[in-house]
Amino acid sequence: MPKPWATLGVDLHLEPAGPGLRRGLTDALREAVRTGRLAPGTRLPSSRALAADLGIARNTVAEAFADLVAEGWLTARQGSGTRVAGRPVPVPAVGPAPGGLTPSRPVYDLVPGTPDLSAFPRTAWLKAARRALAVAPYDALGYGDPRGRVELRTALAGYLARARGVRTHPDSLVICSGIAHGLMLLGQVLRKRGLGSLAVESYGLDTHWRLLERAGLRTVPLELDGLGTRTEELGTRERAVLLTPAHQFPIGGALHPDRRAAVVDWARQSDGLIIEDDYDGEFRYDRRPVGALQGLDPDHVVYLGTASKSLAPGLRLGWLVLPPSLAAEVVAAKGGVDWSCGVLDQLTLAEFITSGAYDRHVRSARLHYRRRRDALVAELARRAPQVHATGIAAGLHVVLRLPPGTEQGALRAAAWQGLAVHGLHRYRHPEATVERPDALVVGYGTPPDHAWSGALDALCAALPE
Repeated sequence: MPKPWATLGVDLHLEPAGPGLRRGLTDALREAVRTGRLAPGTRLPSSRALAADLGIARNTVAEAFADLVAEGWLTARQGSGTRVAGRPVPVPAVGPAPGGLTPSRPVYDLVPGTPDLSAFPRTAWLKAARRALAVAPYDALGYGDPRGRVELRTALAGYLARARGVRTHPDSLVICSGIAHGLMLLGQVLRKRGLGSLAVESYGLDTHWRLLERAGLRTVPLELDGLGTRTEELGTRERAVLLTPAHQFPIGGALHPDRRAAVVDWARQSDGLIIEDDYDGEFRYDRRPVGALQGLDPDHVVYLGTASKSLAPGLRLGWLVLPPSLAAEVVAAKGGVDWSCGVLDQLTLAEFITSGAYDRHVRSARLHYRRRRDALVAELARRAPQVHATGIAAGLHVVLRLPPGTEQGALRAAAWQGLAVHGLHRYRHPEATVERPDALVVGYGTPPDHAWSGALDALCAALPE
């Protein structure tokens, strides 16, 4: 009499392991898909056949299939059975890589800086685009004002005043293609004004520092402690400073009120300039977001904002709120026409804001990312209590403090788990003298929902014991 596994369905080699049949089977199937052993489109045995092969209950198999369908690893359609989801799955290298290199093409992405792109509000955006295009004047399709479309500047002036405490007028706004573009324009203007250096935070984005240095400005790091960047260290030599006061990137704290007051006093007394990067100011989860620094002194603060975190970086839309004394020079640096930002996207974002769709999206995204952060913190407490999440409950990333000397090992382990994540050392200014703690900077906003649990598993597996 032949065994059931010899006559039912297709062959599928699995070795469930770990506590509980259902979890063991789910983990084994997920790993087979993740590593590419089960290629996209592969049809799996029926739950009845696989249950017979493995000698377990059919309900256990059906529940494991359902879990993986919900995560996005499998698909199930009436009449076509259960199949591996039709999406590319990177295949890690087998065995040690040549020259000690780690595998490329990660399966999971926890690099900070990108929102959940699968959550982009496509339907609402399309409705706004249709409405905006239907009423757009003919001249809107021309080369345009270098400051950007007046519809968007007007909508942003109202929104930023209401939501971020920014004090401005549409004529003081300049639309740019993101924070980097805004810094390029400011760097040109400040260098023409004779500035030779600009103060920055000890930890930040090296791409921003390089943009300013290409403009001819030396970046000088300020010390940092538990209250944030030590703005009281600004003296008469510095004439400008770049800060992320609402949510420091990447450390994750908010600038202490005394430090906020100190930097504004410095700017007034020395006629200095504060460049405020408010890259994710809408996302605070434990209380209302702190207001923009610009509201304390619009004559000495340049406010930089972007749609890259709240909507998507692919829109390439950002904005500068400028002191009146600086506006004309920045517009001149941008050029005679608005060559950098698509008019239709500007008009669509203006309609998206004025219709209330932007507020609804931000509130929904805030809840989504808060749940992500809470799940991450809870999973760490359960599976890696030796690792501590630091920083305020805000934004799209968290810093995980590691035991001393373990950061590089954790990064190597993450690579072999198919996980892209950055170490804190990556964001340290080369001239900084502050302590060098071991930590990971985890961007929990990036993975789509179907990959979130797998990314969490890979992260926990990579953390030092």
